[in-house]
Amino acid sequence: MSPSEIQVVLPDGSKKTLPAGATGADLAKAIGPGLAKAALAIRVNGDVRDLQRPLPDGVKVSILTDKDPQALDVLRHSSAHVLATAVRQLFPKAQIGFGPPIEDGFYYDFDIGRPFTPEDLEAIEQKMAEVTKQDYVFTREEVSREEAKRRFVDDPLKLERIDDLGQNEVISVYTDGPFVDLCRGPHVPSTGRIKHFKLLHAAGAYWRGDERRQMLQRIYGTAWFSKDDLEGYVRRLEEARKRDHRTIGKQLDLYSIQEDVGPGLILWHPNGAILNFELRRFIEDIILQRGYQLVYTPHVTREQLFLRSGHLPLYAANQFPAMAAGEGESEEVHYRVKPMNCPMHILVYASQQRSYRDLPIRLAEIANVYRNERSGTLHGMLRVRGLSMDDAHIFLREDQIEEEIFNLLDIVELVMGKTFGLQYRLDLATRPDKKLGDDRMWDVAEKALESALKRRGMTYRMDIGGGAFYGPKIDIKFNDAIGREWQGATIQLDYELPERFKLEYTGADNKAHRTVMIHRAIFGTLERFVGFLIEHFAGAFPLWLSPQQVRVLPIADGQLDAARAVHETLRQAGIRSHLDERSETLNYKIRDAETHKIPYMAVVGQREAEAKSVAVRVRGSGNKQVVMPVQEFVEKLKQEVHSRSLKPLI
Repeated sequence: MSPSEIQVVLPDGSKKTLPAGATGADLAKAIGPGLAKAALAIRVNGDVRDLQRPLPDGVKVSILTDKDPQALDVLRHSSAHVLATAVRQLFPKAQIGFGPPIEDGFYYDFDIGRPFTPEDLEAIEQKMAEVTKQDYVFTREEVSREEAKRRFVDDPLKLERIDDLGQNEVISVYTDGPFVDLCRGPHVPSTGRIKHFKLLHAAGAYWRGDERRQMLQRIYGTAWFSKDDLEGYVRRLEEARKRDHRTIGKQLDLYSIQEDVGPGLILWHPNGAILNFELRRFIEDIILQRGYQLVYTPHVTREQLFLRSGHLPLYAANQFPAMAAGEGESEEVHYRVKPMNCPMHILVYASQQRSYRDLPIRLAEIANVYRNERSGTLHGMLRVRGLSMDDAHIFLREDQIEEEIFNLLDIVELVMGKTFGLQYRLDLATRPDKKLGDDRMWDVAEKALESALKRRGMTYRMDIGGGAFYGPKIDIKFNDAIGREWQGATIQLDYELPERFKLEYTGADNKAHRTVMIHRAIFGTLERFVGFLIEHFAGAFPLWLSPQQVRVLPIADGQLDAARAVHETLRQAGIRSHLDERSETLNYKIRDAETHKIPYMAVVGQREAEAKSVAVRVRGSGNKQVVMPVQEFVEKLKQEVHSRSLKPLI
C-alpha cells in the first residue's frame, strides 16, 4: 500500500483503502451516497468521533446513523451546544458550565445571576430553532493550554476546567456559528441535523456538585431523531408527572419529610407504614422458608469496625461524622451510625466456630442504615439518608456458590416476576477502579458469578467497572408500567471481607478454610421500592398491599348498624376496612374512595341490610357493581389477598 493511502476495516471484516488524511465523512461518501447523507459520526476502534476527523491507518470503523443507539448521545450532546449558543445570544454575559448528554436528553449549566423563568425558556427554545435553521458546521480544533485560556479568558468556569486537565491531555474546542466551547466532542456534522428537541425545565445546581460552590442554573432538554419519538417521550413525561410518588404520597397520606427531622429522612404515616409492614412480612416469610435466620444489630458501632472492613476509607464521604465515645470510654474511641450491615453480620458469624456441615449460613435483617447523601441528590423516597434495607449475608463454601446464586435468582423471580409481574434483566458488574483486594481475587469472583449465570441459562449484560468496591455483583434492573428502568435486587460475591475478618470454617479434612460471602438485597431499600411501587401502580395498589382494602359505605343513617356489622366482619377476617359514617351523599363518598384509590367499596342500602349482602364496586370500574352475600365477599377478598393477585377477583 502506498504511503499516501490508509486502509480501514469495516464492520463486516472487509477493508477499504482511502487517501491519507481521509475523514469519516470521506469514508461514508466512498461507501455510498445514501450513507454519506445519513452519517452522523464514526466509531473508530470503539470510540465515537466526529465525521470530520482524519482516520488513522489500520483501524476498525463503523459509521453511525440515526439507527445506532450511540448516535442519540451525539445528537443530544450537540443539542446542548445549540442550547448554549442560544443562551449566549440572549444573555451575552452568561458564564458557561458543563453540558453533557444524559439519559433521554441533555442539560447545560449557566450563571446569569438569577433563575431562568418559563418565559426565558420559551425564548431560548425559539432561538435554538433559529440556530438549527442556520445549519452551522461543528468545527473541532485542538489548541494549547495557553490558547485555550486566551479564548476563555472571560469565562472563569471554563478556566477552572482547563486548570483541571492533565498536562498531556488533548484540549479541544468546538465552534458552531458564533459560539465557541471547550469540549471533547463528538458532535453531529452541523446544527441543521438537530430537528426534534424541547426544553423541559430549569433548576438550580451547584457548580461541580459542590454545595460550597456557587449556584448555577441548569436547563434540561431532550432531543430525538423523529417527531414521533419526541412526542412519545413528552407523553411519557406527563404520565410520569401524574405518577410522581411525592404527589401521590401526599394525596394518599403515605409519608412525609419534615424540616424538623431533616432532609432525606422518611416519616412513615399509618398508610405508608402498612406498605412497609406488608413488604417486610412478605420477604421475611419467603426467606424463612428458605433457610435464612433473622438477626438484629445496633444502629451505631465503634468506627474501628468500619476501618477494619475497609468501608471507612473508601466510603467516608457517604458516612455521617464520628460521634464521641460513651461515658467511661477512652476519648480516642469514636462511634458511627452504620451505613451498611455487613460488618456486624460478619461478627455474628465469627462469634462461634463453624463446620462445613453448617454452611451455608444465611443471616438476614431488615435494618435501618444511614448515608450522608448530598442534599442536592435527595429525591423523595427514591434517594434518602435513612434507608431500610432488606439485607442478608450468606456465608458459604466456594463449592456452594453456584447453587446459592440459583436460589437467589429463584427468589428474584418469585418476588419481581411472579408477585409484581415485572419484566427484568440482569447485569454482571465487574471490578471498579476503586476496589479492595487484588486482581487474582477479582478474577475468581467474577468467573464464579458468570459461570453461575451461564449454567443457569440466563441472559445478561456486562457492566464493566460497575461492581461494589469489595466484589463483583449481579444487578437486577426492571421496568415500570410506563417503561422506565429501575435498579432492583443486587447479589454481590465477596472474597475480600472474609479475608479481612479471617472468617473460617472447619472442613471435612478437619482443617481451617476461608469462608466465602454473598451480600444480597431483594427490594434494595424499602423507601426506594415503595417509591417505585407508588409510581408503578399510580397509587392503585393491589389488594394485599393497599393500606385501606375496603371502604364500607352506608347509603343513609338507617343502614349504619348493618354497615357497622359488615365492617366488623371484615376486620375480624383480617381485612383492612374503613367505615365511612360521614353525613355525605353516596356519590360524594364513592368519589372520595376513588380519589383515595380504595380497591373495593361495599355499599350497604336497605335491601343489602335486610339480605346481609353488599353491593360491591371495584376501583376504576365506573358505575358497575355486584351484589353478593357478605360472607362470599369476605372469602373472595381473603383469596385475593392470599394469592397476592395483581387484579381484582370480583
